[in-house]
Formats: sequence, structure tokens, C-alpha cells
Amino acid sequence: MAEEKRAWNEVTPELERLAEETYTASHVEPSLYEEYNVQRGLRDQNGKGVLVGITNISEVNAKREIDGKSIPIPGELFYRGYNVKDIVRGLAPDNHFGFEECTYLLLFGKLPNQAELREFVRLLSSYRSLPPNFVRDVIMKKPAENMMNSLARSVLTLYSYDKNAEDTSIPNVLRQCMQLIAMFPILSVYGYQAYRHYYNDDSLIIHRPKPEYSTSENILHCLRDDNKFSPLEAKLLDVSLILHMEHGGGNNSTFTTHLVSSSMTDTYSVIAAALGSLKGPRHGGANLKVVNMFADMKKHITDWTDEDQISDYLRKLLHKEAFDKKGLIYGMGHAVYSLSDPRAQVFRSYVEQLSEEKGYQKEFELYAMVEKLAPKIIAEERKIYKGVCPNVDFFSGFAYQMLNLPMELYTPIFAIARIAGWSAHRLEELCHGDKIMRPAYMTVLPHQEYIPLSER
Repeated sequence: MAEEKRAWNEVTPELERLAEETYTASHVEPSLYEEYNVQRGLRDQNGKGVLVGITNISEVNAKREIDGKSIPIPGELFYRGYNVKDIVRGLAPDNHFGFEECTYLLLFGKLPNQAELREFVRLLSSYRSLPPNFVRDVIMKKPAENMMNSLARSVLTLYSYDKNAEDTSIPNVLRQCMQLIAMFPILSVYGYQAYRHYYNDDSLIIHRPKPEYSTSENILHCLRDDNKFSPLEAKLLDVSLILHMEHGGGNNSTFTTHLVSSSMTDTYSVIAAALGSLKGPRHGGANLKVVNMFADMKKHITDWTDEDQISDYLRKLLHKEAFDKKGLIYGMGHAVYSLSDPRAQVFRSYVEQLSEEKGYQKEFELYAMVEKLAPKIIAEERKIYKGVCPNVDFFSGFAYQMLNLPMELYTPIFAIARIAGWSAHRLEELCHGDKIMRPAYMTVLPHQEYIPLSER
């Protein structure tokens, strides 16, 4: 009897059985981490990161040593020594767009003067195009349902178009990084347009970026069928890009950038690896969880101003009785920050402004209510070693909703911002890293005597 044909991506009962054996072989008893003092997740039991590198690019502070004691402080984020709050505040006098200026700061370690910024913006604009027929031959062929995979595939394919792809000299890597920074918005948006055409049967509309537009303006220009957007919409997206573009060397995707760069592989492989890290829901996909959580909350709360109803729902979340039943209030808490996330604080005012422009005041008030209640409820329900505060993901998904951005692009927009930080860290690793990163793992399985196949 001929063997039954199966789809290549089908999980069969046989694979299910083998998976159980894999789990049995791969499971490590959690108590062993404590017994052997293994810092799982590169963090100790108090949440402090294990020091594995030194960087000049950015600094994340949540504590300060005072009289030999570690005292929690309001969160601080510095780019090349400049407080991010001061950077965003500095854009206000003439209300200019700041993502390009901050990218210059991360790459070259200083704030540009007007002439330097003009030249840098001109150079980025010249790179904001794809190789001939790339859209047709790569992006339009078999679009992925997840835009992060489309973006990673495009990045890896660009390797084939680069005659100097393997050259890891600093000038060449800088050129590659600047090109990727410029290309990420159109790679992401075009990937989405192909997806919605083939999967949703929508019209296929491809707009060319405008050389005079900033990164945030071009995202909205290329994404929207009518090309239209308000100044506040573009400004909020620009601030979002600034706040997401860098966050120290210890976040998962940036550490991946250092780790893979230390092997001296090519730029495209490094950035594709970082994209794979950022795609994970524990990293770049968190704002999607926040948006979906609030959608579920709205279904179960009749009065968005009733603190008792909202508190009851939040407790149900923690008790695994609501939403995805994972026991989490998404958008609350951070691996480092305890008293406040400076990114959330800066972003909040712009989100409030846009809610007024767009008529989303009631939704913003609901977010504000959860922002106030959730830390208190978490403190009452959970034993926590540090305070809990709203993180930047708490507001970013709501902001993207008001911008009418498709949810498929939420994480790619994070990548459009973070590619600037990844690029700076890749260059830093190549400039001073002279060894491959190779952390230690210990084995807890006892040795066994080999048994011949015929005797098993």
C-alpha cells in the first residue's frame, strides 16, 4: 500500500510522539538554576543584569548607589550621554523631525550641526531606494503573513545585490548600515502592501518615497493610499521612532547584534538575526498584546470610568481568568525600570495630544485609568522585588491605532527605529571586539555507557 502523502508542514501523530521524547530529553529542572547559581536570562534573582560588555552608545538607569545602597530612581535613558527627554524637548522650538538627527548621534557620537545634518539627511535620502526589480522579484513573490519575516528575507536577499557584502571594514559596514536604515521603511511598507494584496485581495498600491520627507513622513506617505497625514501624526511617529531606536546593549536584539557580529559575519546576517530576536512576543511584539488586551477589556467593562470594574478586570488578568489567561497585565513592568519608564513619560503627552485631534479622548482616559490602577493592584497581588510602572509598549500600540497603522506593521516599525541602534552597536563591536562571544553552559546529565544498537 502506497504511503499516504502529507503536507510538508503537517505535524503528524508520529511527530507529536517524538516531540514528547524531545521534551523529556530537553527539560531541565528549574531548581538546578538556583542550586548552581546560574543566571538564567542573564539576570540575577534581584533582576540585575549580568555584566557582559561595555558600551558608549546608550545608558539605561533605574537605580543609583547612595551610601553603599542601591536606591530606585525614576528611569533615565541616555543616547551618547544625552538625556532622551532633553533630546525630544530640544526638537520643540522649531518642531523639526529628530529621528535622523538622533541616528547621526548614535552612529558618530555627537549631535550634528546644521550643515552636517543636511549632508547626512541627503545621504540617507540617496540610499532610500531598492535595487532594480527588487520589489517585483523579491517582495512581491510569496509574501509572508508576518511582516518581520518578509523584512528579514529582504535583508538577507540584499546580500546578493552587494558586491562587497563580506567586507567588514568600518567604512563598508557604515555604508551597509546607512543603506539599511534608509531602506527599512520602504521594505516594511512594501512588504505589507504585498501582503494585503495577496492575502486580503486589496488593491496593490506602491508609492515612491519623497526625498524631501523625513523617515516618519515617508512611512505615512508610502503606507496611505491617499498619501495624506497631519503634522501631528508625523510628529508623533517621529517621537516614537526616537524613543524606540536604542535601549542599551543588554536588550535581546541588541545583544544578538553584538553576539553575531563577534563572529565576524556579514552585516546582512547580523541584522537578520536581530530581526528574528525582535519578532518574538517577549521583545518587539509586546504592544500588540497591549492593544488586544484593551480590546478584550472593552468587551467586559460597561463603564470605562468605573474604577471598581476596571480593577476587577485587572485582578482577573493576574488570576489568569481574563484575556489570554497568562496572568499578565501587558504594558506594565520592565526588566530594568521600576519607578518610571522615561520613554513612556515622554510619549504619553504626544499620545494625549493625538487622542484629542482624533477624537479618542475616552480611550485615552481608559488607558490613563489602567496606568494608575495596575501598579497598585500588581503590588497587592504579587510578591515583587521592585516597583512596577507602565512601559513604552503601554502607549505605543494605542498610538499606532490612532495613526490607523495596520497591526502587521507594529513590530516592523519598532525595527525601523531600532536598526539605528543595532547599526551603532555592530560598528562598536567591530571597532573594539577582538574575540568571539562564547558564554558558558554547564551540563547536569550524568555520563552513560554506550549500548550497541542490537542490544537496545
